Amino acid sequence: MLLLSRVDKPALLRRLFELACRYSGQVLSYTKMLGQLQDAGNTTTLAHYLDLLAGAGMVRSLHKYAGDAARTRASSPKLQVLNTALITAISGLTPTEARADREFWGHLVESAVGAHLANAAACGLGTVHYWRERNQEVDFVMTAGRRLTAIEVKSGRAPQMHRGMAPFAAAFKPQRSLLVGGDGIALGAFLERPAEHWVCR
Repeated sequence: MLLLSRVDKPALLRRLFELACRYSGQVLSYTKMLGQLQDAGNTTTLAHYLDLLAGAGMVRSLHKYAGDAARTRASSPKLQVLNTALITAISGLTPTEARADREFWGHLVESAVGAHLANAAACGLGTVHYWRERNQEVDFVMTAGRRLTAIEVKSGRAPQMHRGMAPFAAAFKPQRSLLVGGDGIALGAFLERPAEHWVCR
């Protein structure tokens, strides 16, 4: 990356990458990122560096689905690694410790689903977003043409539908709504099939 693109603050780029790995699967505003990074950079620099990381196949930012391009671009990004090994490599946890840490395991499971979708999107399947209104959330929204697929991820047992699914369905009328994990589609079954098997086209 440093050979292909101008990076004025390589230390900031490195810390942003580490931050994105720690917070993968979470929505984090640029302002909060700057506070975590404690650097004199600005939001434009962070957005540019996230684009560089995405181009390198490491990390990308997902935008909120709003049904409107301008509102979508103005949203806080959801950080998403493109390979979950990046999370486990910097965590310092053994597999047993990772499974025992429910919060960490939940982020890892959600990131695995997000990486599956984001890599498919990079290959032309569509665009992947998240959706959130107040305390209601849908983990991933996949757009393929004019068709929508809403995907909620659970790392443990859960009801068939998350509370964010109903308001999202009422507002945007997705063609398909999926629950991965819990009482829904098994995580392994979801990941072993290409994303286009699950996404409406």
